[in-house]
Amino acid sequence: MTLKRFATEFGMGVDLRGQDHTKAAIRAVKDALHRNSLTVAHALGKDPSEMVVRCTIGVAEPDAVDTAAVAAVFPYGDITVEAEKGGLDQGKPETGGVTSVAVAAVQVWLDIAD
Repeated sequence: MTLKRFATEFGMGVDLRGQDHTKAAIRAVKDALHRNSLTVAHALGKDPSEMVVRCTIGVAEPDAVDTAAVAAVFPYGDITVEAEKGGLDQGKPETGGVTSVAVAAVQVWLDIAD
């Protein structure tokens, strides 16, 4: 058996006022998930819980992301979430606030025979 990638999806999430990188990351994952419907597991006779999901979050402050909270967004599968430097924190000079933007890359893998 070998892990084979069956899908890659991208999403973007924003926290407009709170500079909450976890909130922006969750929104990015939801954006990615809500733009697809994976039927490949059933088509291959697999249960969706057998999916291996690898999620990379790009944010300005990776250490500020609660990866467990982000992983909880996924409905099933063996989930791994990692945060790395990316995204954008955009200052708002008129208010002194910051808008945080996160980008999510979600890959879905299945263990199937060669």
